[in-house]
Amino acid sequence: MTSNSTTFEGGCTCRQVRYRMTAKPLFVHCCHCRWCQRETGAAFALNAMIEADRVELVSGEPVMTASDDTASRCGAMAAPATPWPSCASAQKMPPDIHIFTLMAAPATPRASCAAVAEYYDTKKTWPAESLARRECCPSARRSRGLRH
Repeated sequence: MTSNSTTFEGGCTCRQVRYRMTAKPLFVHCCHCRWCQRETGAAFALNAMIEADRVELVSGEPVMTASDDTASRCGAMAAPATPWPSCASAQKMPPDIHIFTLMAAPATPRASCAAVAEYYDTKKTWPAESLARRECCPSARRSRGLRH
């Protein structure tokens, strides 16, 4: 992470849902998988991992769409409403790693950070501070596997 700020604002492109992140993300993926390409209509998606209790709803009401209440969608447009890349401070938090690069669109530029063909070992890749924060997260205690 390149920002020292601990508050980041963002929201859905429809402007109906706004949120505030009160900490920097644990880790940021630049995901090149087909699923992310399909969901965003772009060559890749940026996914910020952050604890739910560090994201505050400022306005609007997202609609939970996953059976385990981990995925939300904007109630106005049914478009993804996640803390990334709609964060207005996205430039301050570049990706820490590029994943699923085997599926990357031709000529997709990559920043000077790690890149892996598929996924990676969280314990070997994340900084110690992020691993410690993740261990305190209730969802991390339920499941040790992270979906991208």
